[in-house]
Amino acid sequence: MEHIGVRETVRFMGLTFNWETLCMTWLAMLVVIVISCLAVRSLTLVPKGWQNFLEMIVIWLHEQLEAMMGKRRGKLFAPFIVSLFLFLLTSNLLGLIPFLASPTNDLNTTLGLALLVVCMVHFFGLYFKGGHYIAHFFQPVAPFVIINLIEEIAKPITLAFRLFGNILAGEILIIVLLHLMPVWMPVPSVVWLMFSIFISCVHAVIFTMLSMAYLSNAAKEE
Repeated sequence: MEHIGVRETVRFMGLTFNWETLCMTWLAMLVVIVISCLAVRSLTLVPKGWQNFLEMIVIWLHEQLEAMMGKRRGKLFAPFIVSLFLFLLTSNLLGLIPFLASPTNDLNTTLGLALLVVCMVHFFGLYFKGGHYIAHFFQPVAPFVIINLIEEIAKPITLAFRLFGNILAGEILIIVLLHLMPVWMPVPSVVWLMFSIFISCVHAVIFTMLSMAYLSNAAKEE
């Protein structure tokens, strides 16, 4: 119990790295790559197995993107959004496996992903809309630029802390329940584990959908 929240760090060239987070991040990426390779290894007209699982995710995300951004812009962002969702889903679930931890239980990971999304929002907003994108910060009247800037600063913070807090809390509660409940009474731990799986999936969806909404505001064709 005394190790909860304690992270093993290493120093390299004057920088501090969370070794566990780095390893779990690479493991999550490896799992996504392996599943993707299995899904496309032998494509069939009637999908089954991993192909069926991934096709459902890809089709659902494509539909959401097309509804938010239009068909052309939706296809442009589809590879990033699908990759983001699969990485988040895998990362959130890793911590529910004994002796493993979720990369997303580290604020460095969630804040890095949130900053990536926000940077993409502003880059593509300027790329597609130019001066009109900057002008929208001053609407409906010029003083509103202060409120709009605060909103932009809040976006990565809320994205990062929402995901980080829920995943970390879920893992801590599983550890606490395993220590408090006797071996012959596993039901509460199993119930909380199932709920944690549900929460992991929900927050992968929430982070992805919010990312799509932010990108849509900057890049949609209308």
